[in-house]
Amino acid sequence: MVDDALESRLAAGAAAAEAPRRHGALRQLWMVARLDIGESLRARWFSVYALLFGGIVALLFVFGLTESRILGFMGLSRLLVTYIQLCMAILPIFVLVTTVRSVAGDREAGVFEYLLSLPVGLGAWFWGRMLGRFAVVYLPALFAMGAAAAWAAFQQIEVPWAMFGLYAALLAALSACFLGLAMGISAVARSVDVAQGAAFALWLVLILFLDLILLGVLIQEHVPAETVVGIALANPLQVFRTAALMLFDPDLVLLGPAAFVLFDAFGKTGYLVYAIAYPTGLGAAVAAFGWWRFRRGDLP
Repeated sequence: MVDDALESRLAAGAAAAEAPRRHGALRQLWMVARLDIGESLRARWFSVYALLFGGIVALLFVFGLTESRILGFMGLSRLLVTYIQLCMAILPIFVLVTTVRSVAGDREAGVFEYLLSLPVGLGAWFWGRMLGRFAVVYLPALFAMGAAAAWAAFQQIEVPWAMFGLYAALLAALSACFLGLAMGISAVARSVDVAQGAAFALWLVLILFLDLILLGVLIQEHVPAETVVGIALANPLQVFRTAALMLFDPDLVLLGPAAFVLFDAFGKTGYLVYAIAYPTGLGAAVAAFGWWRFRRGDLP
Protein backbone atom coordinates (compact mmCIF):
# COMPACT_ATOMS: atom_id res chain seq x y z
CA MET A 1 0.00 0.00 0.00
CA VAL A 2 2.81 2.42 0.91
CA ASP A 3 4.67 1.64 -2.31
CA ASP A 4 1.50 2.19 -4.31
CA ALA A 5 0.92 5.56 -2.65
CA LEU A 6 4.54 6.58 -3.24
CA GLU A 7 4.33 5.62 -6.91
CA SER A 8 1.10 7.60 -7.25
CA ARG A 9 2.74 10.68 -5.73
CA LEU A 10 5.78 10.35 -7.97
CA ALA A 11 3.57 9.98 -11.04
CA ALA A 12 1.52 13.01 -10.00
CA GLY A 13 4.70 15.02 -9.42
CA ALA A 14 6.09 14.06 -12.82
CA ALA A 15 2.83 15.02 -14.50
CA ALA A 16 2.82 18.36 -12.66
CA ALA A 17 6.39 19.06 -13.75
CA GLU A 18 5.61 18.11 -17.34
CA ALA A 19 2.55 20.36 -17.60
CA PRO A 20 4.48 23.69 -17.49
CA ARG A 21 6.91 22.40 -20.12
CA ARG A 22 4.05 21.47 -22.44
CA HIS A 23 2.40 24.82 -21.80
CA GLY A 24 5.69 26.59 -22.51
CA ALA A 25 6.19 24.68 -25.76
CA LEU A 26 2.70 25.55 -26.96
CA ARG A 27 3.27 29.18 -26.03
CA GLN A 28 6.53 29.22 -27.99
CA LEU A 29 4.78 27.58 -30.96
CA TRP A 30 2.10 30.26 -30.92
CA MET A 31 4.66 33.06 -30.60
CA VAL A 32 6.64 31.83 -33.60
CA ALA A 33 3.43 31.42 -35.61
CA ARG A 34 2.42 35.00 -34.79
CA LEU A 35 5.86 36.23 -35.77
CA ASP A 36 5.68 34.45 -39.13
CA ILE A 37 2.17 35.80 -39.74
CA GLY A 38 3.37 39.32 -38.99
CA GLU A 39 6.33 38.98 -41.36
CA SER A 40 4.09 37.61 -44.11
CA LEU A 41 1.55 40.40 -43.71
CA ARG A 42 4.30 42.96 -44.25
CA ALA A 43 5.62 41.19 -47.35
CA ARG A 44 4.60 42.33 -50.81
CA TRP A 45 3.81 38.84 -51.99
CA PHE A 46 1.00 38.55 -49.44
CA SER A 47 -0.67 41.72 -50.69
CA VAL A 48 -0.55 40.39 -54.25
CA TYR A 49 -1.78 36.99 -53.05
CA ALA A 50 -4.75 38.38 -51.12
CA LEU A 51 -5.74 40.84 -53.85
CA LEU A 52 -5.54 38.07 -56.42
CA PHE A 53 -8.07 35.88 -54.64
CA GLY A 54 -10.33 38.84 -53.92
CA GLY A 55 -10.17 39.90 -57.56
CA ILE A 56 -10.93 36.39 -58.76
CA VAL A 57 -14.08 36.21 -56.65
CA ALA A 58 -15.18 39.68 -57.79
CA LEU A 59 -14.73 38.78 -61.46
CA LEU A 60 -16.49 35.46 -61.04
CA PHE A 61 -19.40 37.21 -59.38
CA VAL A 62 -19.64 39.75 -62.18
CA PHE A 63 -19.55 37.12 -64.94
CA GLY A 64 -20.16 33.66 -63.46
CA LEU A 65 -23.07 34.24 -61.10
CA THR A 66 -24.88 36.53 -63.52
CA GLU A 67 -24.45 33.97 -66.28
CA SER A 68 -25.78 31.24 -64.01
CA ARG A 69 -28.96 33.22 -63.43
CA ILE A 70 -29.48 33.79 -67.13
CA LEU A 71 -29.07 30.10 -67.91
CA GLY A 72 -31.44 29.10 -65.13
CA PHE A 73 -28.90 27.90 -62.57
CA MET A 74 -29.24 29.32 -59.06
CA GLY A 75 -26.68 29.39 -56.29
CA LEU A 76 -22.90 29.38 -56.15
CA SER A 77 -22.25 25.93 -57.56
CA ARG A 78 -20.75 27.06 -60.86
CA LEU A 79 -18.82 29.90 -59.25
CA LEU A 80 -17.33 27.55 -56.64
CA VAL A 81 -16.29 25.03 -59.28
CA THR A 82 -14.51 27.69 -61.33
CA TYR A 83 -12.96 29.25 -58.23
CA ILE A 84 -11.63 25.94 -56.96
CA GLN A 85 -10.04 25.18 -60.34
CA LEU A 86 -8.28 28.56 -60.32
CA CYS A 87 -7.11 27.91 -56.75
CA MET A 88 -5.49 24.69 -57.95
CA ALA A 89 -3.43 26.71 -60.43
CA ILE A 90 -2.52 29.62 -58.13
CA LEU A 91 -2.29 28.39 -54.55
CA PRO A 92 0.33 25.60 -54.87
CA ILE A 93 2.91 27.63 -56.77
CA PHE A 94 2.48 30.59 -54.42
CA VAL A 95 2.94 28.32 -51.41
CA LEU A 96 6.00 26.61 -52.87
CA VAL A 97 7.83 29.72 -54.05
CA THR A 98 7.23 31.77 -50.89
CA THR A 99 7.68 29.01 -48.29
CA VAL A 100 10.88 27.38 -49.58
CA ARG A 101 12.69 30.59 -48.63
CA SER A 102 11.84 30.21 -44.94
CA VAL A 103 14.47 27.77 -43.64
CA ALA A 104 16.86 27.99 -46.58
CA GLY A 105 16.73 31.80 -46.52
CA ASP A 106 17.55 31.98 -42.82
CA ARG A 107 20.41 29.54 -43.32
CA GLU A 108 21.81 31.48 -46.26
CA ALA A 109 21.44 34.82 -44.47
CA GLY A 110 23.36 33.48 -41.47
CA VAL A 111 20.72 34.30 -38.88
CA PHE A 112 20.52 30.85 -37.32
CA GLU A 113 22.96 31.87 -34.60
CA TYR A 114 20.61 34.66 -33.58
CA LEU A 115 17.51 32.47 -33.81
CA LEU A 116 19.05 29.68 -31.77
CA SER A 117 20.07 32.15 -29.06
CA LEU A 118 16.41 32.99 -28.42
CA PRO A 119 14.51 31.06 -25.70
CA VAL A 120 12.56 29.10 -28.33
CA GLY A 121 12.95 25.40 -29.02
CA LEU A 122 13.83 24.09 -32.46
CA GLY A 123 10.54 22.24 -32.71
CA ALA A 124 8.53 25.33 -31.78
CA TRP A 125 10.46 27.40 -34.33
CA PHE A 126 10.05 24.90 -37.20
CA TRP A 127 6.42 23.92 -36.63
CA GLY A 128 5.44 27.41 -35.53
CA ARG A 129 6.61 28.81 -38.86
CA MET A 130 4.67 26.13 -40.67
CA LEU A 131 1.53 26.88 -38.64
CA GLY A 132 1.82 30.62 -39.27
CA ARG A 133 2.42 30.14 -42.97
CA PHE A 134 -0.60 27.81 -43.20
CA ALA A 135 -2.81 30.54 -41.76
CA VAL A 136 -1.38 33.08 -44.20
CA VAL A 137 -1.87 30.97 -47.34
CA TYR A 138 -5.19 29.32 -46.45
CA LEU A 139 -7.24 32.06 -44.83
CA PRO A 140 -7.26 34.49 -47.80
CA ALA A 141 -8.62 31.76 -50.08
CA LEU A 142 -11.19 30.76 -47.46
CA PHE A 143 -12.23 34.35 -46.74
CA ALA A 144 -12.69 35.07 -50.46
CA MET A 145 -14.94 32.05 -50.79
CA GLY A 146 -16.77 32.99 -47.58
CA ALA A 147 -17.32 36.54 -48.84
CA ALA A 148 -18.89 35.10 -51.99
CA ALA A 149 -21.22 32.93 -49.92
CA ALA A 150 -22.14 35.84 -47.62
CA TRP A 151 -22.91 38.13 -50.54
CA ALA A 152 -24.99 35.43 -52.23
CA ALA A 153 -26.96 34.88 -49.02
CA PHE A 154 -27.51 38.65 -48.73
CA GLN A 155 -28.83 38.67 -52.30
CA GLN A 156 -31.15 35.76 -51.37
CA ILE A 157 -29.35 33.39 -53.71
CA GLU A 158 -29.15 29.74 -52.74
CA VAL A 159 -25.82 28.79 -51.14
CA PRO A 160 -24.78 25.10 -51.35
CA TRP A 161 -23.33 24.93 -47.85
CA ALA A 162 -22.41 21.25 -48.11
CA MET A 163 -20.36 21.95 -51.23
CA PHE A 164 -18.88 25.02 -49.54
CA GLY A 165 -17.72 22.94 -46.57
CA LEU A 166 -16.19 20.25 -48.77
CA TYR A 167 -14.37 22.83 -50.88
CA ALA A 168 -13.04 24.49 -47.72
CA ALA A 169 -11.73 21.11 -46.54
CA LEU A 170 -10.15 20.42 -49.95
CA LEU A 171 -8.46 23.82 -49.96
CA ALA A 172 -7.11 23.16 -46.46
CA ALA A 173 -5.74 19.79 -47.58
CA LEU A 174 -4.14 21.31 -50.69
CA SER A 175 -2.57 24.12 -48.63
CA ALA A 176 -1.23 21.68 -46.02
CA CYS A 177 0.15 19.40 -48.73
CA PHE A 178 2.20 21.99 -50.58
CA LEU A 179 3.18 23.75 -47.38
CA GLY A 180 4.64 20.49 -46.08
CA LEU A 181 6.41 19.85 -49.40
CA ALA A 182 7.86 23.38 -49.32
CA MET A 183 9.04 23.08 -45.72
CA GLY A 184 10.68 19.74 -46.50
CA ILE A 185 12.50 21.18 -49.52
CA SER A 186 13.52 24.27 -47.58
CA ALA A 187 14.97 22.22 -44.73
CA VAL A 188 17.00 20.00 -47.07
CA ALA A 189 18.24 22.64 -49.53
CA ARG A 190 21.41 24.54 -48.65
CA SER A 191 20.59 27.73 -50.54
CA VAL A 192 17.55 29.70 -51.64
CA ASP A 193 18.36 29.16 -55.32
CA VAL A 194 18.47 25.39 -54.90
CA ALA A 195 15.24 25.43 -52.89
CA GLN A 196 13.38 27.52 -55.44
CA GLY A 197 14.69 25.42 -58.32
CA ALA A 198 13.57 22.20 -56.62
CA ALA A 199 10.15 23.68 -55.85
CA PHE A 200 9.67 24.77 -59.46
CA ALA A 201 10.80 21.36 -60.75
CA LEU A 202 8.34 19.62 -58.41
CA TRP A 203 5.55 21.86 -59.66
CA LEU A 204 6.35 21.03 -63.30
CA VAL A 205 6.40 17.29 -62.60
CA LEU A 206 3.00 17.42 -60.90
CA ILE A 207 1.55 19.48 -63.74
CA LEU A 208 2.93 17.07 -66.35
CA PHE A 209 1.28 14.11 -64.65
CA LEU A 210 -2.24 15.48 -64.80
CA ASP A 211 -4.81 13.32 -66.52
CA LEU A 212 -4.27 14.64 -70.07
CA ILE A 213 -0.64 13.49 -70.06
CA LEU A 214 -1.60 10.17 -68.50
CA LEU A 215 -4.28 9.66 -71.14
CA GLY A 216 -1.63 10.06 -73.84
CA VAL A 217 0.56 7.49 -72.11
CA LEU A 218 -2.37 5.11 -71.88
CA ILE A 219 -3.16 5.39 -75.58
CA GLN A 220 0.41 5.20 -76.89
CA GLU A 221 1.98 2.68 -74.54
CA HIS A 222 -1.07 0.50 -73.83
CA VAL A 223 -0.55 0.83 -70.09
CA PRO A 224 -3.31 -0.81 -68.01
CA ALA A 225 -5.93 1.64 -66.81
CA GLU A 226 -5.37 0.62 -63.18
CA THR A 227 -1.69 1.58 -63.42
CA VAL A 228 -2.47 4.98 -64.91
CA VAL A 229 -5.13 5.66 -62.29
CA GLY A 230 -2.69 4.61 -59.57
CA ILE A 231 -0.13 7.12 -60.83
CA ALA A 232 -2.82 9.78 -60.93
CA LEU A 233 -3.84 9.01 -57.35
CA ALA A 234 -0.26 9.66 -56.22
CA ASN A 235 -0.42 13.20 -57.63
CA PRO A 236 -2.03 15.52 -55.05
CA LEU A 237 -2.99 18.00 -57.76
CA GLN A 238 -4.88 15.34 -59.69
CA VAL A 239 -6.54 14.06 -56.52
CA PHE A 240 -7.69 17.57 -55.65
CA ARG A 241 -8.90 18.29 -59.19
CA THR A 242 -10.89 15.05 -59.44
CA ALA A 243 -12.54 15.59 -56.05
CA ALA A 244 -13.50 19.14 -57.03
CA LEU A 245 -15.06 17.86 -60.25
CA MET A 246 -16.90 15.14 -58.36
CA LEU A 247 -18.85 17.71 -56.37
CA PHE A 248 -20.17 19.22 -59.59
CA ASP A 249 -20.24 16.01 -61.67
CA PRO A 250 -20.93 13.13 -59.23
CA ASP A 251 -20.53 10.47 -61.94
CA LEU A 252 -17.26 11.98 -63.29
CA VAL A 253 -18.45 11.76 -66.87
CA LEU A 254 -15.55 13.99 -67.94
CA LEU A 255 -13.01 11.37 -66.84
CA GLY A 256 -14.53 8.62 -68.94
CA PRO A 257 -13.68 4.97 -68.08
CA ALA A 258 -11.21 6.03 -65.38
CA ALA A 259 -14.20 7.00 -63.23
CA PHE A 260 -15.26 3.35 -62.96
CA VAL A 261 -11.82 2.40 -61.64
CA LEU A 262 -12.04 5.14 -59.00
CA PHE A 263 -15.54 4.24 -57.90
CA ASP A 264 -14.71 0.53 -57.73
CA ALA A 265 -11.69 1.22 -55.54
CA PHE A 266 -13.08 3.92 -53.24
CA GLY A 267 -16.72 4.73 -53.85
CA LYS A 268 -17.84 8.35 -54.04
CA THR A 269 -17.68 9.10 -50.33
CA GLY A 270 -14.46 7.14 -49.88
CA TYR A 271 -12.75 9.09 -52.62
CA LEU A 272 -13.69 12.42 -51.05
CA VAL A 273 -12.20 11.21 -47.76
CA TYR A 274 -9.07 10.11 -49.62
CA ALA A 275 -8.85 13.47 -51.40
CA ILE A 276 -8.66 15.22 -48.03
CA ALA A 277 -6.60 12.69 -46.07
CA TYR A 278 -3.93 11.85 -48.66
CA PRO A 279 -2.67 15.38 -49.47
CA THR A 280 -2.70 16.29 -45.79
CA GLY A 281 -0.80 13.14 -44.84
CA LEU A 282 1.69 13.61 -47.67
CA GLY A 283 2.44 17.17 -46.61
CA ALA A 284 2.78 16.15 -42.97
CA ALA A 285 5.14 13.27 -43.86
CA VAL A 286 7.43 15.46 -46.00
CA ALA A 287 7.42 18.21 -43.34
CA ALA A 288 8.31 15.62 -40.68
CA PHE A 289 11.21 14.44 -42.83
CA GLY A 290 12.32 18.05 -43.24
CA TRP A 291 12.14 18.53 -39.48
CA TRP A 292 14.25 15.40 -38.95
CA ARG A 293 16.91 16.69 -41.36
CA PHE A 294 16.72 20.16 -39.85
CA ARG A 295 17.23 18.87 -36.32
CA ARG A 296 20.10 16.55 -37.25
CA GLY A 297 21.81 18.89 -39.68
CA ASP A 298 24.53 21.46 -39.16
CA LEU A 299 22.23 24.39 -38.41
CA PRO A 300 24.67 27.30 -38.30
